[in-house]
Amino acid sequence: MPQDSTTAMRSVSHATPEERTARGKEARRRSPRSAHAEFVPPKRRPDPLAILEAQSATRVPELVPIRYGRMTESPFRFYRGAAAIMASDLAGSPDSGIKAQLCGDAHMLNFRLLASPERQLLFDINDFDETLPGPWEWDVKRLAASLVIAGRANDYDDKERAGIVQATVRSYREAMIRFAGMRNLDVWYARMDEDRLRELATEHLHKRAQKNLDRAMAKARTKDSLQVFEKLSEVVDGEVRIAPDAPLLVPIADLLPDVERTALEEVFRGLIERYGRTLASDRRHLLEDFRLADVARKVVGVGSVGTRCWIFLLLGRDGQDPLFLQAKEAGASVLAAHVGASRYRNQGERVVSGQRLMQAASDIFLGWERVDGIDGKRRDFYIRQLRDWKGIVTPELMVPTGMRAFGELCGVTLARAHARSGDRIAIAAYLGGGDAFDRALVDFAEAYADQNERDHRALVEAVRTGQLPAEDVPAG
Repeated sequence: MPQDSTTAMRSVSHATPEERTARGKEARRRSPRSAHAEFVPPKRRPDPLAILEAQSATRVPELVPIRYGRMTESPFRFYRGAAAIMASDLAGSPDSGIKAQLCGDAHMLNFRLLASPERQLLFDINDFDETLPGPWEWDVKRLAASLVIAGRANDYDDKERAGIVQATVRSYREAMIRFAGMRNLDVWYARMDEDRLRELATEHLHKRAQKNLDRAMAKARTKDSLQVFEKLSEVVDGEVRIAPDAPLLVPIADLLPDVERTALEEVFRGLIERYGRTLASDRRHLLEDFRLADVARKVVGVGSVGTRCWIFLLLGRDGQDPLFLQAKEAGASVLAAHVGASRYRNQGERVVSGQRLMQAASDIFLGWERVDGIDGKRRDFYIRQLRDWKGIVTPELMVPTGMRAFGELCGVTLARAHARSGDRIAIAAYLGGGDAFDRALVDFAEAYADQNERDHRALVEAVRTGQLPAEDVPAG
């Protein structure tokens, strides 16, 4: 059986703290922290466009041009869709040999405000499509490079970008050292809730930024099923339906002829019923109180464009009691070719298990299922609420001090996620009390941002010459 979180990261789980510390320090000899500064693409580096085309071959053909169109818009948008390219680039790069459950796509926009089941706002990682166990350094490097790319887009100078990255990585390192000294249960219960966010804002942000944070948290609370219901639904012949916004949102009634539509609706009813078995019994009971009212295909994100994603409108006590669920296709992680396949046969379960392991608290409707489509192909999905108090930053509006504070928050959050699954004591010992790793990642992030710009230009040129199709469709 391939290794995953239950095997790859547990070989030292009952070693003494002293033995785990020794393991981390020993790793420095095999892989010096300064070695992480380098990024030199190999002479036989896989063609980045070929990597993107290989992904596109499994996606909905008519949506692929939208993906390429979004990725051509800027180096940052390209980076968001290029997790597979970076995974290939990181394979074989220096690492400590210490594993953790990875997000797999830990760029800055995948950190955001979310709701806990207790209806508290939390700051956490959001996207786990690529989650797998692997070298913890890979997540830190993806986060660091994203900050440089966003900083360049904002015309920050070299010193400002270096300060942002170094502060972010220092925040990760110092948080990991704190987690290394904590009891297991205390690590598990640690979370970045709104009280802690306000406390940090008071310590590190000026008054205007604190007010912006308060507004962002208030706005996040409005983003729930009721808000989506008002925005995305309409009444047709007395029945509540999802309103079309082609090609980004296409109701099933507009997508397929009657016979095929009826067949697919039955597939989705079965999906919802069976997926409920992956939920805790009380949440399954809640789900059963809703009925399926409509289904639509939705285009999401940048890197995910073209994967099969459906939203379900369910109704509860009456036509004003909505629940929106999103069922997103789950393929193999982009990390799998480099760190080994998942132990989970269902890729949706892989996503859900990784998310539950890394997040402080997860959506009450988070689950998975496998379905046989009307085209005869079997696909895995994970399901969650479409929107539940989600708040996301806008990098273009950030000043350098704001991005630095945000990066520090991401660093703490990522350290907490890795500390739940990996050997936090060994990682902390590897990182140490000095800033060698912090400084190394400043150089790495700049070098990788250069590579990302080259790859982005290659995609723009491929679109310009007609090698790849692209369609400019603004996000809905």
